[in-house]
Amino acid sequence: MNLFTRIVLLSFILFVYSFSAIAQKKDSVLYLIPIDQIDSIKYETDEVIVTGTRTNQKIIDIPYSVVRISPTQFKFDRKVSISDVLNAVPGVFMQSRYGNHDVRISIRGFGSRSNTGIRGVRILLDGIPESEPDGQTRIESIDFNSIGSIEIVKGNSSSLYTNAPGGVVNFINDINFSKSFVTQFNDIGSYGLRRNGLKFGVRTKNYGLLTTYTYHNYDGYRPHSSDYWHILNTVLETTPGDNSNLQVLGYLATGTIRLPGSLTKAEFDADPYQAAKREVDWDFRRISKKGRVGIRFTSKFGEDLNQEIEITGYGTVKYFERVARNSYRIFDRYGLGGSVKFASKSEIFDHSNTFTMGGDLFYQTGPISEFNSIGGAKGDELLFYTDETVGNTGVYLLNNLELYNKQLFLLLSGRYDYVYFKQINRLLGVQNDNRTFSDFTPKFALNFKLTPSIAVYSSFGYSFDSPAGNELDNFPTSSDPGAMMNPDLKPQQSTNFELGIKGNILNHTSEFFTSALFEFTFFNTIVKDEIVPFEVLGNSYFRNSAKTNRMGFEAGLTTEIFNGLKAIISYTFSDFNYDNYTAISIAIDTLGVITTSSDDFSGNVVPSVPKHNLLLGLEYTHQLTTNLNGFVKATYQNLSGMYVNDANSSETEGYQILNSTLGFEMFLGNFNILLSGGVNNLLDQKYVGFININSSNGRFYETGEPQTFFGSLKFNYVF
Repeated sequence: MNLFTRIVLLSFILFVYSFSAIAQKKDSVLYLIPIDQIDSIKYETDEVIVTGTRTNQKIIDIPYSVVRISPTQFKFDRKVSISDVLNAVPGVFMQSRYGNHDVRISIRGFGSRSNTGIRGVRILLDGIPESEPDGQTRIESIDFNSIGSIEIVKGNSSSLYTNAPGGVVNFINDINFSKSFVTQFNDIGSYGLRRNGLKFGVRTKNYGLLTTYTYHNYDGYRPHSSDYWHILNTVLETTPGDNSNLQVLGYLATGTIRLPGSLTKAEFDADPYQAAKREVDWDFRRISKKGRVGIRFTSKFGEDLNQEIEITGYGTVKYFERVARNSYRIFDRYGLGGSVKFASKSEIFDHSNTFTMGGDLFYQTGPISEFNSIGGAKGDELLFYTDETVGNTGVYLLNNLELYNKQLFLLLSGRYDYVYFKQINRLLGVQNDNRTFSDFTPKFALNFKLTPSIAVYSSFGYSFDSPAGNELDNFPTSSDPGAMMNPDLKPQQSTNFELGIKGNILNHTSEFFTSALFEFTFFNTIVKDEIVPFEVLGNSYFRNSAKTNRMGFEAGLTTEIFNGLKAIISYTFSDFNYDNYTAISIAIDTLGVITTSSDDFSGNVVPSVPKHNLLLGLEYTHQLTTNLNGFVKATYQNLSGMYVNDANSSETEGYQILNSTLGFEMFLGNFNILLSGGVNNLLDQKYVGFININSSNGRFYETGEPQTFFGSLKFNYVF
């Protein structure tokens, strides 16, 4: 019996046992769990309204996989990286390269090919895109001290958002508080980690104000991997009328991160924590300054308040300096964006119906200049100067119709996207160039509620993912080598199918297994014209080549074994293979002749995705005294090895990580103190934590975090 079979069998047995333990009681009650009763990763289905799906829906009513996380679930944990918070979500795989600010997020394989930033997954902050118009994302502005909830929509979301074939992650600031408060937080840890900040909220009858400031400083566990950040997030909301809401949302993030680089296998075996010599000699680093101001108006109207309109507008400013070998690039970007949404609830022949329509636009422009680098300092030689404009415009429709007895619902959705790139070469105008991409992506889904708290769902749809700006770099043997952008690169497209079951079961009359929160999902995705890298004269470019078949299974289960003790199981099985893939490399031989070679990678496994990803957790909360609560948590994660390139020439070793957390929370009237600490990678295992995919010089390997201690002290006062 292989590992996959064992895990599926274990999950099924545990689920059936917990279900039967509830059902065997004559006075059993199956109903949904309120948000304030669950502290672990939860698949809430009734009380929680999710907004990241473009409609305000309960999770049980959404016909695809959705997870919502609240701060109570990670308040004792370390919150430096996004992987600290989202690691237990099935189907989501993260590789943290340099802390929180260069994380690869992969959902069902989308995003796994990005060696810098996030691709294929739409990232939102308060419902406003953090992703660039071309789909690339950096998450410097995400501060978990400020976050009030996180919504993860897994799987194809292209009928809802631009360039979202893998899904959507929506980080929502903590504006939904009922009383004014002030919080001061302090975090320390191994390798010089220090985070300090202040958070306060003011609540009156008609106004709410949330402001969070965090200072982050970290030396890093590798040489030349330090980073520091100042992050400010704020939300101001008011109620102009009884059924309307107005929000002003803003953030500012500034900081610097130094890059230690990837290693060869020999270097990694000798010392996995060393920095690459080239990165140190040229002082590879990124300097970032970015800010955003947005405004959102929401209003309900109609005889039964059954109609709603939401209008959002925002502006962005981004400044980056990127230092590499003999290159000092400066990016100045200014953006304007907005969205509008209208939703109407009605009845059609006594069947409930919700119709939603809306649109988005995001325009970003600014100069990119590159100078020579002198040992990491900006030189005086201007290598190129380009004005770059990137934008996207999209409109979408959704309709959710009840088909039978308030149990069976049909969701139809579709979106049309238009993505455009324009580059003006200020040094050589004859190279000015532009590219546009557009497509319509429909999706339909069914949701059948077996009980008010258990639903079976299925969906089928298409996705469209345009190339990112860096993927459009032209190469010498394209059909127009004189153009600035690759004229041959097309968007990748995919068909997506999923089938799943989810639900929450709660019965306080049972002493054991009083709750079961679960979701099991099977998915299959066929990707055509997948954008893959290839080499020309030693440099990496991109082309449409591969057809990929991705089949997988996700299982998530949280059950309360007895009062205060919860067990967590999260498992993802990923069988991702290339059905058809011919890779081309162009080089110059010893005689100076250009040569072309091709390799057939058909049948190979997609790199940087583990076939098996298992997480097991136990957490226990206990009231020690009238004013003191204790918390202890242990998690075990087991990941199988991953290939480092499309050729499958090398595979990393699988690894197992054990983490532990201990915390106490004391309540003294309106004042409370939270003290927590823990150890990550308790056994100090050495492993590959990030794979630099398809490296032409064999630098695939970056080590994961070693044994790390952390502690947190938080003071909070509620007025």
